[in-house]
Amino acid sequence: MRRFVIGRARNLLESTRQNYQFQRPLLSSSQFPYRFLSSTPVTNSPSSSTMAPPVTVNTINPKVLECEYAVRGEIVTLAQKLQQEIQTKPEAHPFEEILYCNIGNPQSLGQQPITFFREVLALCDHPSILDKSETQGLFSADSIERAWQILDQIPGRATGAYSHSQGIKGLRDTIAAGIEARDGFPADPNDIFLTDGASPAVHMMMQLLIRSEKDGIFCPIPQYPLYSASIALHGGTLVPYYLDEATGWGLEVSELKKQLETARSRGITVRALVVINPGNPTGQVLAEENQRAIVEFCKKEGLVLLADEVYQENIYVPEKKFHSFKKVSRSMGYGEKDISIVSFQSVSKGYYGECGKRGGYMEVTGFGADVREQIYKVASVNLCSNISGQILASLVMSPPKVGDESYESYSAERDGILSSLARRAQTLEDAFNKLEGVTCNKAEGAMYLFPRIRLPEKAIKAAEAAKTAPDAFYCFRLLNATGIVFVPGSGFGQAPGTWHFRCTILPQEEKIPAIVTRLTDFHKSFMDEFRV
Repeated sequence: MRRFVIGRARNLLESTRQNYQFQRPLLSSSQFPYRFLSSTPVTNSPSSSTMAPPVTVNTINPKVLECEYAVRGEIVTLAQKLQQEIQTKPEAHPFEEILYCNIGNPQSLGQQPITFFREVLALCDHPSILDKSETQGLFSADSIERAWQILDQIPGRATGAYSHSQGIKGLRDTIAAGIEARDGFPADPNDIFLTDGASPAVHMMMQLLIRSEKDGIFCPIPQYPLYSASIALHGGTLVPYYLDEATGWGLEVSELKKQLETARSRGITVRALVVINPGNPTGQVLAEENQRAIVEFCKKEGLVLLADEVYQENIYVPEKKFHSFKKVSRSMGYGEKDISIVSFQSVSKGYYGECGKRGGYMEVTGFGADVREQIYKVASVNLCSNISGQILASLVMSPPKVGDESYESYSAERDGILSSLARRAQTLEDAFNKLEGVTCNKAEGAMYLFPRIRLPEKAIKAAEAAKTAPDAFYCFRLLNATGIVFVPGSGFGQAPGTWHFRCTILPQEEKIPAIVTRLTDFHKSFMDEFRV
């Protein structure tokens, strides 16, 4: 009986399917608001060999074609190819390894993670070991205590479950308390949106602010390519303002005013100002007086201040200190109703360098409740950021304190990393300034140097013949000769007629002398080859 019923049901379904496919008229989008996909084969279609591909570079979103991300561009692709060749045939090239100086990815270049952070993460991800007696001998007492505190804030103590779309409330409380301790002004956990690194937060704000190509976003030149790429993807217009290399990559408000007037004369509505402090790729740290002028400018012109502050721990000169833009604005007496500020922070930089854990947050202040609802809606589309990244973000803003068991080891690890980075920055800066035709400003912070290179005219003509930018031509030649990976300045933007490259200070300290030697030898050979 069951087989008979199933057979009748199959026949009925098949009959219904055929009637639906061949007899029912198609509904237009105006008749029916939903779009269906069908796997039904189309009869009388041309053979697959003559069909055009469903997707080509001519049919994808043109905004994708427009955006570029030089940090992982053609030179890095070539470097990865060379690395594979070295592994299969070590004698294929005049170098034994690729030295990646192209990206701020500390742990890939040998930097060790902070022990306390990793202990807490391990315990949170495997809470069953918290009750085992052996755990007391393997983990510090404060990492065990912190893991319990964090797990108590997570529903079901499940790090593999979704969280609130803004992030776990208890972790946001911890981050807000850390911001308040840093700045000396109140911070609200409801202003915190935890994200998978700072990049998704930047994209979220671009989605919010950009309505069409008539909306512009102020960006520094040179700039981190995330911003130009994000603006392009979301259909806006990048409005450049040039940092002054002659004054240590200074940000002049007069330059902002000039570029704002130019943009408005072209019908562009400038919505926001991006400031990267400490600077990427330029490594400068803004003076507090300069920050005050920037805050005043944004307030007067009605601009959202997008403050990229992911390198706030990376400052290498005693005369400079990090001040968040929110702190500066509050110290000027400006509150929520006076200026809109979005601050970005990440676990990828600083002394922690946890790039692969994808943790970060943005603090959103000065927006109305109705706009905040829309930001939350956009965050909800992505459900939530990953829980390990959320935990790390809370640890970064609330590390061990004096008196905690882990404090001394934590402090030694942190200070060791930061002091080594400062030495590496100084060594590379000195090396660049000894090269013919190269000048390099001091690396006050962040993880990069951005030297200017004055190339011989013959080299510029050779680059034009190769249909590449002169600084990219130099970087390609450097890679093929030495295995050193720099990013050409043309990928970050630069003043017309100037050429640069970006170099990270992240290769391990014992490898810096080899980089300097290889670079020095190559540069002399290159300049001799193209000398007029």
